[in-house]
Amino acid sequence: MQDKSKALQAALRANSVCSCITLDRDMLEATLNSQTGREGFGEQLAISHPHLFANSPVFIAPETVTMMVRVVTAVETAAALAQYGEAVQKWAPPSSAPDLGPAGALMGYDFHLSESGPVLIEINTNAGGAFLNAALARAQRACCFGSDGSNGSVEDFGPAIARMFRSEWLRQGRTGTPNMIAIVDDAPLDQHLYPEFLLAKAALERQGISAVIADPTAFEASGGELFADGCKIDLVYNRLVDFTLEEPDHSVLKDAYLNNLAVVTPNPYVHAMLADKRNLSLLSDPALLTRWGLAKEQTEVLATTIPATTLVTPDNAASLWAERRHLFFKPAQGYGSKAAYRGAKLTRSVWSQIRDGDYIAQQYAPPSLRKVKYDGEAVDLKVDVRLYTYAGSVLLKAARLYRGQTTNMRTPGGGFAPVLEV
Repeated sequence: MQDKSKALQAALRANSVCSCITLDRDMLEATLNSQTGREGFGEQLAISHPHLFANSPVFIAPETVTMMVRVVTAVETAAALAQYGEAVQKWAPPSSAPDLGPAGALMGYDFHLSESGPVLIEINTNAGGAFLNAALARAQRACCFGSDGSNGSVEDFGPAIARMFRSEWLRQGRTGTPNMIAIVDDAPLDQHLYPEFLLAKAALERQGISAVIADPTAFEASGGELFADGCKIDLVYNRLVDFTLEEPDHSVLKDAYLNNLAVVTPNPYVHAMLADKRNLSLLSDPALLTRWGLAKEQTEVLATTIPATTLVTPDNAASLWAERRHLFFKPAQGYGSKAAYRGAKLTRSVWSQIRDGDYIAQQYAPPSLRKVKYDGEAVDLKVDVRLYTYAGSVLLKAARLYRGQTTNMRTPGGGFAPVLEV
C-alpha cells in the first residue's frame, strides 16, 4: 500500500511540475496525412480544430491503470448477472430488448483521478476520439520524467480495430468477415469529430475492410438487406447519440437492427446494459451486487471506485436538494456534459427541471488538475482519463484536458493528451 501511495504521489507531482511539450506537431500532421492518404489533412485539421490536441501528456501511476482495468472487468462481469439484466430492463426502452450478440465497439470508460486512485464517472457507448488519439500517440517526444510518450498498444491499434469489428460480426451469428462497414452519425460532415470518421474509414480500409461514412437518412432496406447510397451495408459502426434509435430519421436503422438486417454496434441493447446512467445506481450498491452473486473482490473494486449514485425521485427530491452541494446531476440518457449540473451551482429553476425529469444524482468527484504552459503562462486544466475498450479488453488509453464543465475540445492549451505511466 505504501508503494502504491508513492506511485500515486509521483504521478500527481509530475502533473503539477512537468511543463514539457512532448507533442511534435509536424510529426502529428505527417502521421494524419499518411493515415488518411490525404495530403494537407493534418495541416487543415490544425487550423479548423486548433484545440483538439494538447501539447503535454497526463501522468498516471501503473497501479491506477491496473485498477481502471479491474473496474472495467468488474462492471462487465456485473452486467452479465441475470438479476442485473432484469433490473436494467425495468427502465430500458423496448427497442433495447433484443440481445443479438455484439459486445459494443469502442466502449469508453471515463475516470477522474483522485489522491486515492481512479474514480469511474461514466460509461459511454459512443466514445469518440480513439482514432485521433492513436495518431496523437505516434507523435510524442521524450519528457523530463524519462517517458518517450509512446503508448504500447498503439502499434496494434489498427489490427485490433479490425479484429473488433470482425468479432462483432461473428457474435451476431455471421460467418466470414464484413465486406462493407458504414460509419454513421447525423449530418456527419457537420460533426466536430468528422475528421475522426475519415481516420476510421482509412484505418478499416488498410485492414482490408471497405467503409463508407453515412447519414442515417441514407439507409434503405430492400430484400432483407441494408443499403446506403447504393452500397450493401454489412455492419454499422454507430456514432449516433440517439441511443435508442427512436428519432424518425433513424427508423430505417432501427428496423435493420431489430430485424437483424445488419450488425449494428454499439446498439441499443449494449447502451441499456452498460451506458444508461441509471445503471450506476446498481453498480455503486455493494449490498445489492453481493446479493446478486458478484464476487467479493469485484464488489469491493466497484465500491471504492464508483461514486454513490441514486435516481432522482419525488420521494428523495427534498433530501437531494439539501445535499446538492455534494452532488452532480446527470440525465439518465445524456451524454458528455449535456444538461449535466454541479449541485453547488444549481438554481431553483434548473432544479425543478431535474426534479421533474429523468436524472441521477452522483456524489461529486472533482477532476484532478494538470499544470501546462500555454502562450508562456502556466495554466491549470482539468483532467479526465478514458479507456477505450472492447469486450472488457483495453484498446487504448487517453486523457482530455479542459476548462469549465465540458470536455468540448475547445479549451486553449487543452484537448486530447497521451497518458504516460510513471
